[in-house]
This record gives sequence, C-alpha cells and structure tokens, in this order.
Amino acid sequence: MLGQRVVDVADAGFQRIVWGVAGLVHAIGDTLSARFSACTVRGELSGYTRAASGHCYFSLKDANGDAASIRCAMFKRAAGLLQFQPADGQQVQLRGRVAVYEPRGELQFIVEAMQRSGDGSLYEQFLRIKLKLELEGLFDASRKRPVAPYPRRVGVVTSLDAAALHDVVSSFARRSPHVELIVYPSLVQGSEAPAALVAAIESAGRRREVDTLLVCRGGGSMEDLWAFNDERVVRAIAASPIPAVSGVGHETDTTLADFAADLRAPTPTAAAELSSPSTADSQAMLAVAALAMRRRVHRVMETEAQRIDGLAMRSLRPLETVRRHLQTLDLWSHRLVSATTHATVARRQDLRALVERFQRASGVPTQRAGQGLDRLEARLCGLDPAGVLRRGYAWLSDESGRTLVSSSQLSVGQSVRAVLADGVAMARITSLTNSSD
Repeated sequence: MLGQRVVDVADAGFQRIVWGVAGLVHAIGDTLSARFSACTVRGELSGYTRAASGHCYFSLKDANGDAASIRCAMFKRAAGLLQFQPADGQQVQLRGRVAVYEPRGELQFIVEAMQRSGDGSLYEQFLRIKLKLELEGLFDASRKRPVAPYPRRVGVVTSLDAAALHDVVSSFARRSPHVELIVYPSLVQGSEAPAALVAAIESAGRRREVDTLLVCRGGGSMEDLWAFNDERVVRAIAASPIPAVSGVGHETDTTLADFAADLRAPTPTAAAELSSPSTADSQAMLAVAALAMRRRVHRVMETEAQRIDGLAMRSLRPLETVRRHLQTLDLWSHRLVSATTHATVARRQDLRALVERFQRASGVPTQRAGQGLDRLEARLCGLDPAGVLRRGYAWLSDESGRTLVSSSQLSVGQSVRAVLADGVAMARITSLTNSSD
C-alpha cells in the first residue's frame, strides 16, 4: 500500500517505523498540501517554457537575489487565463499550492494564477489613461502617417546607455549602413523620464533633420516601461511632425506609446528594420529590375535587328522588286482590259434586248394613238369656224364686236360686220323679217 509502514521489532523494548519511499513522499505531499493549500509567492521567472501539451514549467527565483528557487508547474487550464506572455527575468506574483512531484520526490509549486508584480494598480491606471486618450481620438487609424520608405536620416530617442541603442545601431550598420542616425538622448526609466522623453521628441520635431523618428528602449517590468505610458509622452508622440515608430520592450510588452505612434514595432531591433529597408534587399530588387530591363531591351533590339535585316535584304534586290511589281501591274492591266471588254459586250447585248422590248412594247400604243389623233382631227375640223364659213355661212357682229345671233339684236339702218370665208364685208340693215312671220 501507498502508506505502508513496517515495524522493526529487532529490539523488543523499542519499536521503529520504517517508511516505504512512495509512502513517505506521499505523506510529505499530504502534509505540504494541508499546510500550504493556498498561498501567494513573489519572485523572478527563470527557465520559462511551454510544452506542446499547453502546460508551462519554470523556476521562480527569490526577488531579493537570495540563492533560493522553487520549481513551478502551471497546467494548460491556468495558462490559458494569462493576460500577458511570461518571459525570463519578469517579476511575477503567483497564487497556488505547494506539492511534491512524487516520481522524483521534488518540491514544486502548482500555479493557479500569475500576474506581473505590481500590475494591479498600474494596470488600472494604464486602462484609465488609454480610455481617455482613445476617446480623444489620439489612437485613430486615420491619424497614422506612412513611414518614409527610403529615409536618408533616422532619429533615435533613447538612453545613451541603453542596450536598445546598441541594437538599433547594429541593425542599421548591418542592414542599411548608408542611413545616417541622429540620437536624441533621453532618460527612459524613472520619475524624470517622461519630461526628458517629451523634450527629446519635441527637439527632433523642431530641428526637422530626420525622415523617421524611433522611440525605443529594451524590455522590463511594467514599472520599468511606465514612462512610455505617461500621458505627456503619448501626446508628444502623437503631435510629432515626424512619423514616429515605437519600439519599446519585448514582443509581449505593450505601452500607450505603441498606440500613439504611426507604426508599432515589437522590439527596438524590429523598429530599426521597419524604418528602413535592407540595402541588400534593395540591391537585389534593383538587380532583378535591371535584369528585366536588359532582357526587354535585348528583345526589342533583336526584333528591330530582324526588321532591319529584312529591309536590307529587300534593298539589295531592287530590280527584282521592280520586276515583280511590273508583273503585278501587267496582270492587273490584262484583268482590267478583259473585264472591260466583257462588260461592254454584256452591256451592248442588254441594250439590244431593251431596244427590241421597247419597240415591241411601243408599236401598238403608237398605232392606237394615231387612230385616236385621226378621230380628234376629224372632230376638230368639223368644229372649225373657218370650215363652216367655207360652206357659205357668215359670222355677223356689230360695230363693238359683239356677235349677232338673233334678229332681235338688229335694227333697220344698223351697220353690221360680216366675216366670210375669204374676207370681211360691211353691210347695213334695210329691213327685218322675223322667221316666225
């Protein structure tokens, strides 16, 4: 059994309990669990790892620097509730229980919750300032400006003693040695840091000698980075006339300066990389573009060379070209003459057919029209006054030219004019006799 004990009776006057290893370790574990079932401990993270299963394992060293540490285990469920990314060197506060890892008999602390040391009040203050500035629109995406893609000079706001400055300088020396760096020194930690940071940022804005401004420092606790959460610093970054890149802390650290900057980088080195392209990459891109241009030029030159060769070959044989064109002209001339002859013959045949049709069509109407004319002529001749006069009649009119057709229009002694077939006679009425008499 797990808690099995053996009683040594070698000495009848003395009884001694002999534990099995598992029983002893289990008993120690029960005792520790009962004594330290719920406790809180503060210290520094060391050797932090997260297994594929989601469980986290690390050591917690004494916060005061004493040579003491304890192995810790945080299972997947508790690790999923973390509000930040733990890293070695962070000061944290753990809540959990003391236990024994029985397979090795090691003391360990089972972590139920973890938070950064001192995060409570600072984090609440962080959220209050963030909400205030956010409502003012200081973090709006519309305020963000593009960073110069190929800067000539880059400004760096950081401490001269900070490792971040070394990282930035090394990154530019390695990737973009042609870019000039101008450092605007400032404190980056402590109560005087916010005023110093504001002064450095405003100085860079007044001098206007750089294309991009890096505001950076290395990692640390929330207290160490608090200067970059100061409202004055955040407003100075937002008001900077130079596009600003924030590179504060490690990848898991977030400050209000990150929200106000035009571009946020996870680390100072990343800020340097984002503010200027690599010279090698730019050269490679230019090499690719140059190669493409050379190939294009070569293709155009080859095409034009072939065209020139064709023109040259044709210009070397002008007589043959002229002869070929003459043959073409002769062919078209023959075709034109033949086409004209055929067209003329066809048109003549068409005209003959039309004449015959016209003659056939116009013969009968002409004959009919002639007969009609003869009849009309006969009728006209019968109505001709001259014909009537030639038959012995006369046309009488008075002196005013009025036609006389009745004896009632006459009187004795009246002069009348008589028109005969061959002349005119003047007569005087001597007597009147009415035909009715």
